[in-house]
Amino acid sequence: MSDLPDGPLAVPVAAALRDRVRPERIVTDAAVVDRPAAVIRCGEVGDVRAGVAAAQRLGVPLSVRGRGHDWAGRARRAGGLVLDLSGMNSVRVHPEGGQVTVGGGASVGEVLSAAEEHGLVAVTGTVDSVGMVGLATGGGYGPLSGRFGLAADNLVAATVVLADGSVVIADETGDPDLLWALRGGGGNFGVVVEARFDVHRVPSVVTGTVIYPLDQATEVLRRLRELHEEMPDELTVQIALLSGPDGAPVLLLAPTWCGPLATGLAEDGPVHALARLGQPVVAAVAEKRLAEGAAELGTMFPYGRHVEIRTRSVPVLSDDVTAVLIDHVVRKPAPLTAVSLHSFRGAAARVAPQATAFGTRVPHHMVEIISIWTEERESPTHRQWARDLASALAPYSLPGGYPNLLAPDAVDQIPFGFGANAERLRTLKGRFDPDGVFSAIPLPF
Repeated sequence: MSDLPDGPLAVPVAAALRDRVRPERIVTDAAVVDRPAAVIRCGEVGDVRAGVAAAQRLGVPLSVRGRGHDWAGRARRAGGLVLDLSGMNSVRVHPEGGQVTVGGGASVGEVLSAAEEHGLVAVTGTVDSVGMVGLATGGGYGPLSGRFGLAADNLVAATVVLADGSVVIADETGDPDLLWALRGGGGNFGVVVEARFDVHRVPSVVTGTVIYPLDQATEVLRRLRELHEEMPDELTVQIALLSGPDGAPVLLLAPTWCGPLATGLAEDGPVHALARLGQPVVAAVAEKRLAEGAAELGTMFPYGRHVEIRTRSVPVLSDDVTAVLIDHVVRKPAPLTAVSLHSFRGAAARVAPQATAFGTRVPHHMVEIISIWTEERESPTHRQWARDLASALAPYSLPGGYPNLLAPDAVDQIPFGFGANAERLRTLKGRFDPDGVFSAIPLPF
């Protein structure tokens, strides 16, 4: 690719790279219509370096696609060049050292499956199709966060292609500043072509679902709030308000226990206590591999549908917050539309705010407002529903929000997304990417 033509025209870009263009939809949200000039299917670091150089030489925007799961479509930019890393999805487990090395395009499911072959588990999110590197560099809430922290906290090293084409190793001895920025600051500093994570000796977990009718939600969540005070780090409970099998909204509790199996399966243990908060219509928990559960949740997010996501972080799941959630859920405009609450406590909350770029370290629930629909003509209604719920939650929320999910137009939240770490992030952005070549999750600039 050294003979790329000069000039910013899209046609020369596509022509010069036509052997690497993949003409397929590359993002989750069907509403994202920006057409890049070209997609480079990267198979090695040299492809990434050549793509970074080409974009700058031709004067076109550059974006990076890990797995294309970003709802806002930041994996591609109009008239730009996309570096598609999905082919760089290798996963190498190092059981003796308790670590795993993953390619920049590896998915959560691929990482979990590889680790579980050795009786190990990686700290990931809840959906298998999400890219591991993108998840971790933006934070990474997940079912093991109470015991092992965020996915970002388990990132120990990364191989990064910078804007000048150089390849650097970000770790505690090589470039600790870059590693700090990658632990929550997203892909704003370079292309992460490979990353190394700690993994943990957890052969299986106890997980499942406990479902309550919506009319019990206020009391159940009040009792759950009381349980949180004494809940062990080994138990993380994800909460969802979504449509049940008959279409009526329900409250779903999805526990994950990563401690001793006997305790997790015990009838008088902390997991089964979740079925005694009210009168559930379903209460099914069992030993399971984490990869299996992530694959099941992945089916809820098919590619090609319209998606709008908003996020708030509430420090307390109060009766007022519950009332707001119920009021909007009963009026949600589509069956797949849902609200998911991710618990942030335990080990994740004990990391010092300045230790990583991820700055919100007080206990809270991250509220993920997910509107999903199929017809373009219905977009205004569905988008407005998500925005209305986010606005209604604002008085009860921490400033900012989860950077990995913040909408590009969330101007009231972006300046506060990294707390006291914003200034250091700005400084490091100027050091590693002074010309602003990389644009990923919103930074407070």
